[in-house]
Amino acid sequence: MSSKPLVVVCGTTGVGKSKLSIELALALAKGRHAHPYNGARIINADSMQVYVGMDVITNKVPYEERCGIEHLLMDYKKPGEQLTGPEWITDAIKVIDETHARNQVPIVVGGTSYWIQHLIFPERMVSVDKAEKASAESESDMQSPPSEGFRNVLAALPPEMLSLFNDLPEQAPNADEDPVRCHKLHGLLMLLDPLVAQRWHWRDSRKVLTSLRIIQENRRLASEVIKEQSQSVPTPRYRTLCFWLYAKSDILKPRLDERVDQMIKQGLLNEIRTLRAIASKGTGTSTSDTPFIDADQRMDYTLGIYQAIGYKEFHDYLSSPSPSDAAFREAVEQMKLGTRRYAKRQVAWIRNKLLPVVNAANAASQAETGSPAVPTYLLDATELGYAWKNNVHDVAERITHDFLEGRALPDPKTLSETAAEMLSVRERPTDPLAVLAANQRRVCEICTVDPAQPVMVNGGAWETHIRSKGHRRMTGKDAKDRRRRQDSRERRDDGESEHTSG
Repeated sequence: MSSKPLVVVCGTTGVGKSKLSIELALALAKGRHAHPYNGARIINADSMQVYVGMDVITNKVPYEERCGIEHLLMDYKKPGEQLTGPEWITDAIKVIDETHARNQVPIVVGGTSYWIQHLIFPERMVSVDKAEKASAESESDMQSPPSEGFRNVLAALPPEMLSLFNDLPEQAPNADEDPVRCHKLHGLLMLLDPLVAQRWHWRDSRKVLTSLRIIQENRRLASEVIKEQSQSVPTPRYRTLCFWLYAKSDILKPRLDERVDQMIKQGLLNEIRTLRAIASKGTGTSTSDTPFIDADQRMDYTLGIYQAIGYKEFHDYLSSPSPSDAAFREAVEQMKLGTRRYAKRQVAWIRNKLLPVVNAANAASQAETGSPAVPTYLLDATELGYAWKNNVHDVAERITHDFLEGRALPDPKTLSETAAEMLSVRERPTDPLAVLAANQRRVCEICTVDPAQPVMVNGGAWETHIRSKGHRRMTGKDAKDRRRRQDSRERRDDGESEHTSG
């Protein structure tokens, strides 16, 4: 672990992360403190704010509100580009090291907690680890011999699958547009490494392709790489202080709704039209003076900035040659609903993924050194105004200075009742292999109508699935229709087989 400091501000959308990061940077620039650092730079960790422009839909802090604080890894990718987690982490490490060289404190802020977690804890994202090693080792030194497991499964691959493995696509196919290719990639992963393949749905083509690339680049099974990672205690890359900004959901929800209304007033629809024009141009459709895109045109809302909440929700409204007020109101409500759901997922990730790893690292560090490796504080941002200064700003500034100056830090659960409640999470497995095994997907034969596109359910949600209305419906009267369709397909296949043999 580097002795250089890193301050992280994470949390849900609309809770004030950017505001706090700017306040901390300004406090560090004052110079009235005992630590040696003379300022800070803010490093964006929001996967949507990396894109040039589109300031409204991605909720960037306006330049005039940045108070002269440098913001890095923001506005550095074109809207049509994709940026993966490993690529962002490589970029973040570079600017963090540059910030340390300037004797300043890097403040990483954003809501993409997956990126933040893997930035804090190395050796949990294979592509990043390999890139880091490559900077210090030659390609020949880095090339390790293939594992026995890799050699065995490769030798058993059918020629068609071996050819696919040796020539993996540059980009993951879209499951809606090319389900056959997606299913074939998943089938390849199942032949190579079933433990990992059963973790992903066949429609999760990007994750499937990433796993295949890990196998290809490392010449080991992905599960073998994960097993090696699981044998080490998570250790942070830097001496890290983490702030989790949190607001109670009943207060946050109307705040998020109001923000959507403000975004519309600030020109959200014009930005979405620009994005649609970029997407249309990318698919070869003319964009000159085109007010809307054909409603039947496929759009992939899982790639790059097109994942931004609002783009998909306004598709039907903007696709119509004569959009109605009712369609507009429905789009607004869908955007508000999507924003609230996203905030809920962000909290779930922090509690279920980030905190267990932090707690494991802190437990090991406490036993060895008597202090936590990644002190993590929940700051209650439910109330604004004076309460923000008292509960968020002053507390964060005081803890940051104590952290940088090496003074004793308070117990995170003593800051507030909310902190005591939200930081108390049940123990979860942090061993990547155990997490993998606990999340195996199962094919529901009853709900699968087309064997080429099986219905797959996360093992942890299996009981919920079989109690669902859809599943029960398939086991009842609809099951008869399903069996009739299946019998019809089998008779057709038998007829084609006899015709071919004749």
